[in-house]
Amino acid sequence: MVRGFLSKLASRSLSVAGKWQQQQLRRLNIHEYQGAELMSKYGVNVPKGVAVSSVEELREAIKGMFPQENELVVKSQILAGGRGLGTFKNGFKGGVHIVKADQVEETAGKMLGQILVTKQTGPQGKIVSKVYLCEKLSLVNEMYFAITLDRTTAGPLIIACRKGGTSIEDLAENFPDMIIKVPIDVFQGITEEDAAKVVDGLAPTVADRNASIEQVKKLYKLFCECDCTLLEINPIAETSDKQLVAADAKLNFDDNAAFRQKAVFALRDPSQEDPREVAAAEADLNYIGLDGEIGCMVNGAGLAMATMDIIKLRGGTPANFLDVGGNASEGQVVEAFKILTSDDKVKAILVNIFGGIMKCDVIASGIVNAAKQVALKVPVVVRLEGTNVDQGKRILKESGMTLVTAEDLDDAAEKAVKAAAS
Repeated sequence: MVRGFLSKLASRSLSVAGKWQQQQLRRLNIHEYQGAELMSKYGVNVPKGVAVSSVEELREAIKGMFPQENELVVKSQILAGGRGLGTFKNGFKGGVHIVKADQVEETAGKMLGQILVTKQTGPQGKIVSKVYLCEKLSLVNEMYFAITLDRTTAGPLIIACRKGGTSIEDLAENFPDMIIKVPIDVFQGITEEDAAKVVDGLAPTVADRNASIEQVKKLYKLFCECDCTLLEINPIAETSDKQLVAADAKLNFDDNAAFRQKAVFALRDPSQEDPREVAAAEADLNYIGLDGEIGCMVNGAGLAMATMDIIKLRGGTPANFLDVGGNASEGQVVEAFKILTSDDKVKAILVNIFGGIMKCDVIASGIVNAAKQVALKVPVVVRLEGTNVDQGKRILKESGMTLVTAEDLDDAAEKAVKAAAS
């Protein structure tokens, strides 16, 4: 991810809510080969390539697309960055390799079906179900290009750097003067002057300047028309035949635009996503997995973030953001508990409901039914307040369940942290 906009989210004194907001921007991230196909439709220069999921498919691809190539690039396809420096759990190092044509099959065989660990996947890694086989470009210069959304200017922001091929965080730390930022007026769109500033920031050495300007404009058009939240090309490179080419790209899309981006969202790969988040989406729950030990179930996004912050303040760490919404059914509450208890790291669950549209008795019935179906093995701390609170408390009391009740949010957070530590 680029610094600047997203780094502001990580700088909050209580960064849990910031992490939730940051993850909200990554709701749909498509594979590199899918991004290449999409960019090609918009006239963006990309390498010739094909994705394969088996050695047999790979053999056919080489015969059909690359019969004359002496060297090819083999790229593992996972939804995470840092693949080139990653390590497979089978011991094979590197998720991106340039190899001789007669070594492609052996290299791809060590990737397919294996788990790749990078600095962005976490220690659990991600499974490589496909590899992207593409032509080896003759690159003479590598640069960095990205379009993201900027809070300060309330619009798209283009970031360019004349040095690329490595992480933008490292570039920002070591070469801050090389990075330029060009805000775009969302109503006016990208102008010739804007695109020229970006190209000057990239400082191509052999590519035609006017052609490069056109490439920048096409990338911006893709960003807007496809409802992207991030379009990152690293590197955007010059080839020996004087072309500006998107050699490696990452595209994220706004999930609120799924209704009008059906073709894009049909590319979703659930196998690369957190299974808890997939299950939550199917149950129409707002869930983001985190790394802590206290599972949270709350109604309302603001209250959910406040709950996570208070858990952090009391010395604990939330395991998730989970907003059941203002009109959740009893069945959704049951599904929420199933998702929370599927996380082995969860040592306690905190239910914090302020009943308005979401009634406390519905939540209480959901908790009781969930306990029957899921066989809860961790302490549950419940704080109920608002509509039908007395009925809710009575349902919990008569259920025979062992629950820890709390008078207010601060009390609930303290008890949840204590329960998780015991």
